[in-house]
Amino acid sequence: MNKSFPQIILSSGKDQSLRRFHPWVFSGAIKKVKDKIQLKDGDIVEVVDNKDEFLGIGHYQESSISVRIFSFDKINPDADFWKSKIQKAYDFRKKLGLTDNQHTNCYRLLFGEGDGLPGLIIDYYNGTCVMQCHSIGMHLMKNEIVEALKEVYGEKLVAVFDKSSETLPKKYAEKMKNEYLFGEGTDEQHLILENDSAFWADWKSGQKTGFFLDQRENRQMLARYSEGKTVMNAFCYTGAFSVYALKAGATEVHSVDSSKRAIELTEKNVKMNSFPGKHKSFSVDVFDFLKDKKDVYDVMVLDPPAFAKHHDVRHNAVMGYKRLNSEALKQIKSGGILFTFSCSQVIDRPLFEKTIMSAAIVAGRNVRVLHHLSQAPDHAVNIFHPEGEYLKGLVLFVE
Repeated sequence: MNKSFPQIILSSGKDQSLRRFHPWVFSGAIKKVKDKIQLKDGDIVEVVDNKDEFLGIGHYQESSISVRIFSFDKINPDADFWKSKIQKAYDFRKKLGLTDNQHTNCYRLLFGEGDGLPGLIIDYYNGTCVMQCHSIGMHLMKNEIVEALKEVYGEKLVAVFDKSSETLPKKYAEKMKNEYLFGEGTDEQHLILENDSAFWADWKSGQKTGFFLDQRENRQMLARYSEGKTVMNAFCYTGAFSVYALKAGATEVHSVDSSKRAIELTEKNVKMNSFPGKHKSFSVDVFDFLKDKKDVYDVMVLDPPAFAKHHDVRHNAVMGYKRLNSEALKQIKSGGILFTFSCSQVIDRPLFEKTIMSAAIVAGRNVRVLHHLSQAPDHAVNIFHPEGEYLKGLVLFVE
C-alpha cells in the first residue's frame, strides 16, 4: 500500500512539462499546498495537477526549483526503491563496459536527472564511492543510499565518502562536514586508472569529486591528434589531457594553470606515466601565458572552469569565452588543432558555438569544425531533461 505524502497542486496549464517527464517543478508553477500543510526543505511530496491527477513524487526545497521529481509512478521510497535505482544505474554502466574494466577503474555511477535521481551525484573510484548531493532531500536519504550501494557492490565497495558540503545550499552546508559514511579513508590521494593511464584522485580537497571523469572520451580524442606534435593544455588541473597527449607520442607538452596546487598534482600524474616526449608546467594565468605564443603549438586544449553558473552572469561568461578563444586562435600554428570546451550549464551548445564563431572572426582565422564533443556516456543526458548536457566541446582545424 502506498504511503501518502503532502500534495503540491499545480496551476492550470503548468503540468505539461511533467507530462513530458521533465523532472523539475518551478516555484511559479505551484498553485498551493493541499490542506495548507507547512512544508520543510527535504520533504517528500506528491505533485498533482489542478484536477488532483497524480504527476510525480519528489523532494521539496524552497528555491526556484521547488520540487525535483524522482518517480513519475506512485511508489514508496523505501529501501527497495533506492536499491532498485542504484542497481539500474550500475547495470547501465555495466553495459557501457565500465564496472569490470581492467583498463579503467573509475566512472560516474549516478548522474542526477540522467539516472532519474535529481540532486544526486555518485562517482566510483576503485572501490570508493564519492557522493555529492545538490538537494537537501537527497542528503536526508544518505543512509538509505549507502545501504543500497553496499548491496549492489558487495565486497567491491571499500568506502563511501560524502562531499555534499560544497554542493548543498549554504544554509545547510555551513552546518555539515564532508565525511566517510562507510569504511575508512586516509588524507592521502588515491590512485586510479583510466584507459591504462595512472592518476591521483583527491576527493577530500580536490575539485568536484576529485577527478574530471566527464572528459574521458575527449582525452582519447586528443591522443589521436597528438603524435609528433607540440601541445598546450590550458587550465590543466590534474594534467590528464597532458598525460594522454604524452603517451600518444607528443614531442612536447606544456601544462598551464594559475593554481600551484593543480600544477603540483599535474607533475605527480605526469611522473607516474612513461612516455618519450618532454613536459613542462607553468603556474600562471592562461591569458597572460598566451600573449607571446605565436606559432608555438600544433595542438591547444582550452578546458576552463565554468565561467557562468547563473543566468545573470551569462553575458560576462560569453565575453570571457570569446576573449580566451580568440587569443588561442590568433596564436596557434597554421594547420593547428584546437580543442575548446565550456562546462557552464547556462551556456547551451548553440550559444557556445556562436561564441567560438565570433572568436574566429576576431582572430581573422579560417576555422573548420572536426568534431562536436560532449560529456562521457556515464554522464548520460536524459532526453526529457536536455539541461543535463553541461559539457560542450569543439575540435577545430585552424588554417
